[in-house]
Amino acid sequence: MKKDLPENIVREISIAVVLESESPTEKNWHVYLVNEKSEPLKNVFVTSKGYGVKEGKDVKTSTLRQFLADVASNSFIKIEAIDEQVFGLTNEYWLSYYIDEVIYDKKYIFLPESIVDSNLVRVPLVNKPGVVIGGMN
Repeated sequence: MKKDLPENIVREISIAVVLESESPTEKNWHVYLVNEKSEPLKNVFVTSKGYGVKEGKDVKTSTLRQFLADVASNSFIKIEAIDEQVFGLTNEYWLSYYIDEVIYDKKYIFLPESIVDSNLVRVPLVNKPGVVIGGMN
């Protein structure tokens, strides 16, 4: 039963949409997994997709599944490039990984129009501007 399962709470792990570079005509964005834990993450798997309504029509992006292997403690890894055209959609990242043979998982959701300049912060470890979900919570 669900009540019998351990409550594996994800802490010190974030997903960040990071502004890599910009020119007068375009901005380049990438999505990162940031591990602020003192332990490495093993067998990391990320599923990403976008969905919502754009110009009055339901829109869904392709679902991407990526196996990232291991992520060292206090480090980060690039998941994927992301196009500004999907910032108006809900962008969902489902993360799962192991620590000491215990599985953890968490869903990170960037709501439509949440990836905007006014929400940019300095992303821990990556040390670039971006929008972060997760971390200490």
